[in-house]
Amino acid sequence: MALVPDALAFQQRLEGLPVRKCQAGETLLSAGTATGRLLILKSGAVEVVKDGVQLAEVSAPGAVFGELALLMDQPHTADVRATEPSEFHVADAHMLRTGDSAVSLYVAAILARRLDAANRALIEIKHHLQAGESRRMIGQMVQKVEQLLTSGGDAGLVYAGYPYDPFAGEPRR
Repeated sequence: MALVPDALAFQQRLEGLPVRKCQAGETLLSAGTATGRLLILKSGAVEVVKDGVQLAEVSAPGAVFGELALLMDQPHTADVRATEPSEFHVADAHMLRTGDSAVSLYVAAILARRLDAANRALIEIKHHLQAGESRRMIGQMVQKVEQLLTSGGDAGLVYAGYPYDPFAGEPRR
């Protein structure tokens, strides 16, 4: 039986958090800064940019930003910028570290799914290498994997969550 975060408990916990509204073009998290905040997308859309390269466009409610910086006690590794007017539930490091099981389990599930997706992509690329395929073919494979991980509702697998709607209670397919 898969361990799925309790959607109702998570939704109730979100309702108790402060909400931050922002305008299109506003940067919410900047690479190199340490905000001590976890942002959970309520509505709107953002882009995640690292070293001038867009990693993802995310519009799925429940997508999480800033979790790695909080968990690893380090600065943010990418910029998160609103691409349209957006709203976020805002949590702090204390909430994540004090045993709020609904939020902790939700973030853990995001990270587990992200790791699983990265592992599957790595295995597929290794199979292509072992088969002796050309660098060009492997490059195309890497691009395909990148597109799969950054397109549509699954954009969160790369950076900001995973294809799970916390309000529906089950994984999206």
